[in-house]
Amino acid sequence: MDIDLKITEGMTADEEDFILERLMTHNAVTFGPGNRRELAVPLHDEAGNLIGGLTGYTGRGWLYVSMLYIPDELRGRGLAARMLDMAEAEAKARGAIGAYIDTMNPAALKLYLKQGYIEIGTLKGLEGGHSVTWLEKRF
Repeated sequence: MDIDLKITEGMTADEEDFILERLMTHNAVTFGPGNRRELAVPLHDEAGNLIGGLTGYTGRGWLYVSMLYIPDELRGRGLAARMLDMAEAEAKARGAIGAYIDTMNPAALKLYLKQGYIEIGTLKGLEGGHSVTWLEKRF
């Protein structure tokens, strides 16, 4: 079979879901069930509009925090720490043994370290002198 490959700028959400579904099925067959469950701590303003929050999931005994965003005007109020605490408590209730997260933001890195996370890897040399740091926290 001749396979034609090409580079594109991206895929639709449906196309990404198609690939994710197949990857998750493959991983379940290869590694056993992942028991993936979504987890979110949405942040709303007084009018009920979504303005930030935390998203992630638990699976294979761990919490993965995929996004954590606090609007600039609300930073420094402890919201990120509270969201992490809430997500970690839910993950523990689901049987997770730890959490992991990654960041490019030096301020976020300081917060995660203060919250008990430890660095497990860094990719240095990104454009602009930035780096990505991966962190874990065992419960």
